[in-house]
Amino acid sequence: MDTTSKLALILADADLPAALKAIALKVQNQERITFDEGVYLYENAELGYLGVLANYIREQKHGDNTYFNRNFHIEPTNVCVYDCKFCSYSRLIKQKEEGWEMSVDGMMEVLKKYDHEPVTEVHITGGVVPKQNLEFYSDFFRRAKAHRPELHIKALTPVEYYYIFKKAKLSHYDGMKYMQEAGLDSMPGGGAEIFHPEVREKIAHDKCNAEQWLDIHEQAHKLGMKTNATMLYGHIEQFWHRVDHMERLRRQQDKTGGFQAFIPLKFRNQHNQMDHVPEVSVIEDLRNYAIARIYMDNFDHIKAYWAMISRQTAQLSLNFGVDDIDGTLDDTTKIYSMAGAEEQHPAMSTRDLVDLIKQVKRKPIERDTLYNVVTDYSQVTFEDEVKPQYYKLPVIN
Repeated sequence: MDTTSKLALILADADLPAALKAIALKVQNQERITFDEGVYLYENAELGYLGVLANYIREQKHGDNTYFNRNFHIEPTNVCVYDCKFCSYSRLIKQKEEGWEMSVDGMMEVLKKYDHEPVTEVHITGGVVPKQNLEFYSDFFRRAKAHRPELHIKALTPVEYYYIFKKAKLSHYDGMKYMQEAGLDSMPGGGAEIFHPEVREKIAHDKCNAEQWLDIHEQAHKLGMKTNATMLYGHIEQFWHRVDHMERLRRQQDKTGGFQAFIPLKFRNQHNQMDHVPEVSVIEDLRNYAIARIYMDNFDHIKAYWAMISRQTAQLSLNFGVDDIDGTLDDTTKIYSMAGAEEQHPAMSTRDLVDLIKQVKRKPIERDTLYNVVTDYSQVTFEDEVKPQYYKLPVIN
């Protein structure tokens, strides 16, 4: 049964509460749901109902297309001046013996290891340290572009940029313009966490606030850059905090139109200061993806990081509004594994990703960072493929 028929069955259900029927009608008519309706879905909607609505929207936008890209990560440091309670990755300056700090030469060394790989993007994010400043990153961007001009640089979040620009005494606009001129192409969505100060003050009190985070994205959008947005869910927030977070992003998107994907990030409780907070279930993960797809009507894509939630949950998510599962090719990211994600060595070849998508009857599409189609893998037959070698991160002695 197709998604249109499933939605019609829901609307014909005489026992469906009026509020849920009204929301389903809005979805059918491509109308925006309200803040209160978003909260109502979290509090009252069952998984099956949400899946039908979210899958309907997903297929109206993308059909069976499921996107991934061939990328690699560079994490310049896990030493950080900030003390986010949920973070299992960073080490405070006083704990720097447990961390790493890379030089520009070291980052270029990582980048050059992919010279013969068909990657389209380098994803750069990590901790915040004083010496990795405006000059440090602009130097790397220039050298990276000089070495491989076609490689898309998706780098740093407003958390890093706010610190860098404040130290350099630059406005958010001038700072983003400087970075763009150095070679920055786009910005990932990290550091958003939960915007509402009631929660943000408790879990990430000392880094940029919601208004600053949103403004840096707005300046990037004014410069023609595309960016992503995230939400850290499943910890001490309430449902209405999630909706408040999505509402702020939705309003920003109405204003600038520069966001490409919304990425719900599951809180993982290992090796951090919130290890007493239980993780939410896979059912709640899927409900959250679905509600995000229903609520974020002006975002083209909902992305799930397979490395964070497991390959199996990523497959399930493709029937709950998700149309993108990212594309980390190898074991260069530590942010999720250090927090206790199922994928302790998150490595998948292109063939692995394609097979994962095909197993749930979706159409695997390799994209570039801006969602231009690179290869439609729905009809591709693979020869044996060798995974890239793991690159060991340098550690400070």
